[in-house]
Amino acid sequence: MYIKRHLEDALQKIEKMFPAVLISGPRQVGKTTLLAEVKREIAYVSLDEPIMLRNALEEAGSFFQQTPPPIVVDEIQYAPGLFPYIKLIADKERKKGQFFLTGSQQFQMMKNVSDSLAGRIGILNLLGLSLREIYSVVFNAPFLPISDYFAKRKQHAAEISYHDVWRIIHKGCMPAMYAEDADWQMFYSSYTRTYIARDVRELTQIGDEIKFLNFMTVVASKTSQVLNFASIARDVGISQPTAERWMSVLRASNLVYLLPPYYNNITKRTIKAPKLYFLDTGLAAYLTRWLTPEVLEKGAMSGAFFETFVIAEIIKSYYNTGITDPPLYYYRDKEGREIDLLLMQDGTLYPIEIKKSANPSKSDITAFGVLDTLSEVTRGTGGVICLYDTLAVLKGDDMIIPLKFI
Repeated sequence: MYIKRHLEDALQKIEKMFPAVLISGPRQVGKTTLLAEVKREIAYVSLDEPIMLRNALEEAGSFFQQTPPPIVVDEIQYAPGLFPYIKLIADKERKKGQFFLTGSQQFQMMKNVSDSLAGRIGILNLLGLSLREIYSVVFNAPFLPISDYFAKRKQHAAEISYHDVWRIIHKGCMPAMYAEDADWQMFYSSYTRTYIARDVRELTQIGDEIKFLNFMTVVASKTSQVLNFASIARDVGISQPTAERWMSVLRASNLVYLLPPYYNNITKRTIKAPKLYFLDTGLAAYLTRWLTPEVLEKGAMSGAFFETFVIAEIIKSYYNTGITDPPLYYYRDKEGREIDLLLMQDGTLYPIEIKKSANPSKSDITAFGVLDTLSEVTRGTGGVICLYDTLAVLKGDDMIIPLKFI
């Protein structure tokens, strides 16, 4: 069963603007399924197929003569030699919406795109299913904690039980996990093996696959923490440069997100390292061996997983409208003051705290006051995203924000 993806609207807009469209995202998040659903009338080739890949590598110049556009090309990163020919056809034909490309290795593709297709390609990012998509919510706007957003979002808010929240956090967001016969452990075991065998080997020379799996596990165990390469390297037993290189592999594969800190010349005492988030909580739970939703909910990492899930949902709300570089930050200074998330829009910072409880307090937003000392920005409305079931005032203009309102 196809679950309607919110990125469809952004795809329809961007294909009218560029000759080529690239949908980037991790393996198994539904890039191919999305294009198969909305572009079922045009030709489709997959470079996962050995014969097609051989033709693309050895006969790149004639590849699109055999399969002319409009066309969907799946896993385009395996044949970077096709990019110059896509450029030639785009410049010659001057037609929009001729090439629909997918790929799961963002950094490698971005280099080829910037070298060959600058100005000729629109880029979209697709992650796993959002909570909105799981509950068939049609509302599709980036999250922003303002009254206009809440007024519109309230009309489409689905009821999500406490039990279902932790079931979904543990299950993760891969579409395959929402099939009736999905086996959680079997799926993520296979996913991890395939990922290391394919993407990791493509992106870097990993001599010890077991050690890389240990690296993934350590990174998953540090989700929602400030990135510390020295600590990760020590825990895995590798050098810090190796940890940095391997982290770039996880980022290139769209498995982790590094949330940048907010700082400027005035806020010199802020922490400069990004925060680390594993984008699929199901994969993170599998790697760190939280084997059931009940154990995860009661475990020591429950707060970190809830925060990770919320951050990923907010990122999806931007990606799914075509915003590939969402204006998201966090704040932490050397005095220990911290704001989990800052959303920037038009010179205004909107602060957000994330708590797994259903009973937030005014003390949770004490750190919001630090924004009032920043002269170059305006402090907007904010709130605490939590498991309370009703949108309510917490203090002043700051709100208690139920998870269902993301």
